[in-house]
Amino acid sequence: MSEDAIPVTVQILDKDYRIACAAGEEAALMDCARMLDGRMREVRQNGRVIGADRIAVMAALNLLYDVSQKSAKAQADLERLARLQQRVEAASGAGDSTRVDTPGESV
Repeated sequence: MSEDAIPVTVQILDKDYRIACAAGEEAALMDCARMLDGRMREVRQNGRVIGADRIAVMAALNLLYDVSQKSAKAQADLERLARLQQRVEAASGAGDSTRVDTPGESV
């Protein structure tokens, strides 16, 4: 452990894990551990996956899939906002006679 790290104990699937954590980040680590524990319990309750290592892999894949979906949506939203900003800037610089919306396009 580095000098800035402090040991934090988290419990996942009824097992304790001691993890080095940056000072001030303990609450975030605990939240992540609770989220992982919940996902692992869901996978285990489905009954299709046996073994803690396989449950952990499936839970991690599920969490990463959720993150990637949110990331893709956020990227699409940013691109949509950039297009909208360009249209607003074009309309505000061109005067009142310029049409802001493009027929058939929704933002």
